[in-house]
Amino acid sequence: MSNTQHHAYTVRPATPADVEGARRVMLDTFYREFGYGYVPQWHRDVLDIEGTYLDDPRHLLLVAVLDGEVVATTGVRSAGPAHPPHPRRLAEQYPSGSTAQLVRVYVHPDHRRRGLARTLVETACDFVADTPGYERIYLHTNVNVEGSEPFWRGLAKEIFDARTTGEHGPGVATVHFEIPMPAGGPR
Repeated sequence: MSNTQHHAYTVRPATPADVEGARRVMLDTFYREFGYGYVPQWHRDVLDIEGTYLDDPRHLLLVAVLDGEVVATTGVRSAGPAHPPHPRRLAEQYPSGSTAQLVRVYVHPDHRRRGLARTLVETACDFVADTPGYERIYLHTNVNVEGSEPFWRGLAKEIFDARTTGEHGPGVATVHFEIPMPAGGPR
């Protein structure tokens, strides 16, 4: 996979040298954007970025870098939604192994509104299309984060809105999406 220039940013697969910067973007998002911080059962990959993303050929962590600093991330893992906390029917519809789950699509607030998230997601989807065994691209998002819901609605199809059923519990604003698999590999 090659590097992509996006304005002054470089979008590329993460290297071991990027691990601490990527982790910082992720943890800042958990604490500042989500307001609940690091949760071990949800965020194990953040402590083991190398084992989760760099050592598995079917997984990927993309970073956007500006002047040597990681300012955005997007991950791909061969895992469907976990039950619990997500509904069993989603775990069955999007099984691990054949489902590529987009995760950790985070852009530092100082670098938003520049198309980085879209570039990262499109690059991740191209990786999925070129990786044997994937049949679907799945993600879920917290739509309480400013801009997340319109962003995903512009790229993906809603498959389940947990806000309407309360299945995740009160105050959880999770919406699940599927992105169409890119036809014919990279765009």
